Amino acid sequence: MFGNLFKKLARKSVEPHRFIVAQLNARIQPMHRGEFFEDPLAAELKKHAIGIVSGGGTMQNPSGEIEYCDIEIELSGSAPETLKQIVEILESLGAPKGSKLKLEADGSEVAFGVCEGLAVYLNGTELAPEVYEACDSNFVYSELDRLLEGAGRVLSYWQGPTDTAFYLYGASASAMRDRISDFLDSYPLCQGCRIEQIA
Repeated sequence: MFGNLFKKLARKSVEPHRFIVAQLNARIQPMHRGEFFEDPLAAELKKHAIGIVSGGGTMQNPSGEIEYCDIEIELSGSAPETLKQIVEILESLGAPKGSKLKLEADGSEVAFGVCEGLAVYLNGTELAPEVYEACDSNFVYSELDRLLEGAGRVLSYWQGPTDTAFYLYGASASAMRDRISDFLDSYPLCQGCRIEQIA
């Protein structure tokens, strides 16, 4: 009880407009959030002396699949140029379209993002048993990443109760789909897979 109270009091002692949340429209696990966004952002914030990463989180839907992730940022100042600089950093890291900065002070939001996203869902229950015995989802992951070189990359994955998802991000969803379509049509484990645009 007192720990929560002290935390709230400490938070109020700092100017509230200095806190923002970068909500990334990216379906990525916490470790991938750190690798691709959080750690590089922290390094850039320190380099330019404009703030620090103070936390992060992941939002899941009832099935357990990730919907989006957050990076909490404490700014050194509140100038509009600082927000613009943070957006530029995140977009240079490949932040997906549909992302937004949420300003704690007034609840306003700043939309940003440059990359489009695809989710490829492998059917994990309805294929012939010999397909699951002979094929490997790790090979699908690495092959998708190889085929996307120059057009995108696989940022993360999710293992659900009935399917496995791979999350692909790049400049163009249609270009990524073209790169991987032949493989998805030919590899047995990809039979009946589902593809959704997610950004």
